[in-house]
Amino acid sequence: MSFAVFRRFSTMPCPDVVLGGLLLLAVASSAQAADHTVKMLSTGKDGSMVFEPAFVKVAVGDTVVFTPTEKAAHNSASLLVPPGANGWKSDPDKEFKVKVEKEGVYLYACQPHKMMGMVGVIQAGKPGNLADAKAAAAKEQAAFAMGKDRFDKALAQVK
Repeated sequence: MSFAVFRRFSTMPCPDVVLGGLLLLAVASSAQAADHTVKMLSTGKDGSMVFEPAFVKVAVGDTVVFTPTEKAAHNSASLLVPPGANGWKSDPDKEFKVKVEKEGVYLYACQPHKMMGMVGVIQAGKPGNLADAKAAAAKEQAAFAMGKDRFDKALAQVK
């Protein structure tokens, strides 16, 4: 084999190199996704029956981890999600993960303590459904026995 022929073959990408490069890209893109912890608390900085933080801003592809801090029958259940997104409902007192797949505003509550204002908001990317989220939050808050402004405070942080 002449040197020119060897050189031509040596500059062609090897299938293993191409596959390795694709795997590195996949790992790099998944490594950029982040986890955001939301504690489910009976008492927190904003009073009783709260999620901390009550507002989280995430990127599409990130995961929100709902973490119970005590046995108090806390759960997390979606009340409103962006179009095309999946809702969720966790078991009481169990850690629960929600992978955020669609851009928009998500409203959620602890079902046993929703009337006490145990609610929160997730924003992923642009808040295209903010008007719908505000309308749904106003309807929910009207029935709260306490913490009547918690959705308002969390939604005020949506930008």
